[in-house]
Amino acid sequence: MNNYLINLGFKPFFVKQTEQFPELCPGRILTQEKNFYHVATETGEVLAQLSGRLRYQVSDLTDYPAVGDFVLLDKMSENQGTARIQRLLTRSSVLVRKAAGTSQELQVVAANVDKVFICMSLNADFNLRRAERYLALVWDSGALPVIVLTKSDLAADIEDKLSRLEQIAAGVDILQTSCISEEGILTLRDQIEAGQTIAFIGSSGVGKSSLINFLLGEEAFKTNSLRNDDKGRHTTTHRELRLLTSGGIVIDTPGMREIGLESASFSETFADIAQLAEYCRFSDCRHQREPGCAVQDAILAGELSNAHFQNYQKMLKEVGYEGLNSKQLEKFKLNEMYRAVGGLKNARKNMRSRIKDKYQR
Repeated sequence: MNNYLINLGFKPFFVKQTEQFPELCPGRILTQEKNFYHVATETGEVLAQLSGRLRYQVSDLTDYPAVGDFVLLDKMSENQGTARIQRLLTRSSVLVRKAAGTSQELQVVAANVDKVFICMSLNADFNLRRAERYLALVWDSGALPVIVLTKSDLAADIEDKLSRLEQIAAGVDILQTSCISEEGILTLRDQIEAGQTIAFIGSSGVGKSSLINFLLGEEAFKTNSLRNDDKGRHTTTHRELRLLTSGGIVIDTPGMREIGLESASFSETFADIAQLAEYCRFSDCRHQREPGCAVQDAILAGELSNAHFQNYQKMLKEVGYEGLNSKQLEKFKLNEMYRAVGGLKNARKNMRSRIKDKYQR
């Protein structure tokens, strides 16, 4: 296998999927512009479109290839014309959100990501409730979250903000950075290993592109600072994957005005609430006015932030998990994952049948 693709994160998980299609060429999507994709292959970058067969198989927007996806093409070099994407390889992780606006369509932010750097400005963008939403989104994607605090040179109350953030971060790494003083840049670089893919997400103007430019050692992405009204200027207008000289891979993403959740992971983001819930008198406690509710007792005692709990309740309602306890929540999520094969019960039945057939041969 060509070292270029290996450097771009082409791991054994993806290599295995290509073995039954030796006539096709593997590649990774770098950028997308309307109906065209720029794809890195063993022999260089090519321009590609979806094949008719693959386009016919697509059922919703998340089924389309996205930046970070590995695909199989029918042409290997640009001088042969536009290549056609014949297959989309199974993803190792996928970051999905509801698109901004009223359409509420699902949107793939990045695919096959190992870590997600959640960027928040210490100057104007710092918001604990937004951080909780980002964490729930990233944990659900299958990637590992890292919180990156930017513009540390402009903040006067860093220790207080760090203390409050650590309370809701549940052990997630928190890095302080500044593109002016270059504080934390080396630590940030150390977080990126060769072959790892890192997606940068956050509001517009918080410094995502500036950090990536530092890592790349060039002004690859346009940057703008936050405006006087504390709202970020929209700088990155599309997603793009770039290879670092150190061997890591970074994906810059447009600023997220809204963080709509279709699915979320609550067990990591709200682990404190889940732990308290184990001590509630009733196993189906909704943590409202039930007697013996350990969650409400902790709020009254000042041991649990009411704002933290209210955001938890709001997010549960948003993704349709309201009223479910932790065990019911996990069962619901598993059923959603296996909905295409008739739910978790049928998936287990099919698995038992396959195992039985295997050992009867």
